[in-house]
Amino acid sequence: MAEQRRAERLDQPREPRGVKLPRFDAEAFGRWSEGIARGMGTANFIVIMTVVITIWFLWNTLAPAELRFDPYTFTFLTLVLSLQASYAAPLILLAQNRQADRDRLAAEEDRRRATAQKADTEYLAREIAALRIALGEVATRDFLRSELTRLAEELDEAGQRRQRLERRQQEKDSRQERRAQRATDGVGLEEPRDDLDGDFARDTRPDGTGPRRSES
Repeated sequence: MAEQRRAERLDQPREPRGVKLPRFDAEAFGRWSEGIARGMGTANFIVIMTVVITIWFLWNTLAPAELRFDPYTFTFLTLVLSLQASYAAPLILLAQNRQADRDRLAAEEDRRRATAQKADTEYLAREIAALRIALGEVATRDFLRSELTRLAEELDEAGQRRQRLERRQQEKDSRQERRAQRATDGVGLEEPRDDLDGDFARDTRPDGTGPRRSES
């Protein structure tokens, strides 16, 4: 009893019991089944199958009786076609399952790539947005060109104002010089007295009787 309890330990896997089937390579068998299913799904298989069945019918119908291996009702042909169908169906299903597995893996890979591309696109979108924000604070070529144009216009206007002021100052200075020159000429030289300027009229009295006395 102790030995039986030791053999039935729960921390150790139990050895499989029953008939041991021969081991085979599942991948190789799957490729073989796919090749058969791919061959049965072609027009060549249908043509060859039709030719074989036709020859079978003709031989077992027109040949001498002692040479017929499958007389009418064609029992052996029915058995062969049944065996073919019974093996073809699992092989086709196995090929379809392998194709479904490949499609699933391809779909998962496409989904993974789509997720990675979406993440990359979002990252690039954020980077572009950050660059736009950064460039918004940087002087661009158009901004510099507009500012330089504005500064040139302001400089031109300032130059024109300065020229006008200088011209006015020159005119003012010239007027002052002329006034000073006139004043200097008036002090040094006396203008001749004549009737055209009204000098004699200023010297006479208001009533016209005699000359006006000079004010001392």
